[in-house]
Amino acid sequence: MSTFGFHASHEQFPPSTLLRLVEAAQDAGFTRAMCSDHFAPFATEQGQSGFAWSWLGAALSRTDLPLGVVNAPGQRYHPAIVAQAAATLAEMFPGRFWLAVGSGQALNEHITGDRWPTKPERNARLRECVDVIRALFAGECVDHRGLVTVDRAMLWSRPDPPPPVYAAAVTPETARWAARWADGMITINQQVDGVRRVVEAYREGGGAGPVLLQVHLSWAADEQTALGNAYDQWRTAILGSDLGWDLATPADLAEATAYVRPEDMREHVLVSSEPGRHADWLQAYADLGVDEMYLHQVGLDQDGFLDVFGARILPELT
Repeated sequence: MSTFGFHASHEQFPPSTLLRLVEAAQDAGFTRAMCSDHFAPFATEQGQSGFAWSWLGAALSRTDLPLGVVNAPGQRYHPAIVAQAAATLAEMFPGRFWLAVGSGQALNEHITGDRWPTKPERNARLRECVDVIRALFAGECVDHRGLVTVDRAMLWSRPDPPPPVYAAAVTPETARWAARWADGMITINQQVDGVRRVVEAYREGGGAGPVLLQVHLSWAADEQTALGNAYDQWRTAILGSDLGWDLATPADLAEATAYVRPEDMREHVLVSSEPGRHADWLQAYADLGVDEMYLHQVGLDQDGFLDVFGARILPELT
């Protein structure tokens, strides 16, 4: 049976608001949470981008929920710093923090001024970063020269056991590759057959860890509002990974989505005013063997979403 978490979107809300919302999510019946880790929002309409690692410490302290984050080590973050931050949270809150890693987006990583690598290079860099992070978790003194450089680094405050390191994967190819090294996998919603292919590729590649799914949905009291919210707040989701990962600023993404129509959003966000429709969609994902689902209400009415899903959706699915 799947468990259900709340996704805290730093792109859309001030960190103080998200802290209140994650507490409200716990009160509504969500049993876990995760957050994004961005330097910039996808769109100016979203308008926020707090520092995830500061917020995570506060959220773990203010709730009893397990929490995780999707991070891109290697450019904006040195892997030794990611390891230290993750180890500190895991030491303070045993068994409640997980780290997922991916190859990143230019939207966040370009700020260093370094060249934005190709996808194969980013994957190779990510693999090096994972090896560095795991060696640091194990208490090793790490000296590494490759796509990333580490000079005699060692973590002095370490949890036992270390936090799991999951892989962020959108395509079956990435999922199959990640199965060789990740403790689990997190992916995003798409059509059920698309999610099935990603999950099957992870399992066929030897992945035995949990499968997590981030679900972008738009609920509102009426259908047109739900569709309008998806278009206003999350239309950049239509770009997918091939183009979306390489655009550097919110202005770039706005130009790339200038001709998106509201009705186009239904292919990328679960849009409905009917709670039962959302329950059916979520059950279909659960039937694929998804272990944890993190629900991201892309509209700004988070309190209404928590009230309705806490009262009507979670009890039905759990």
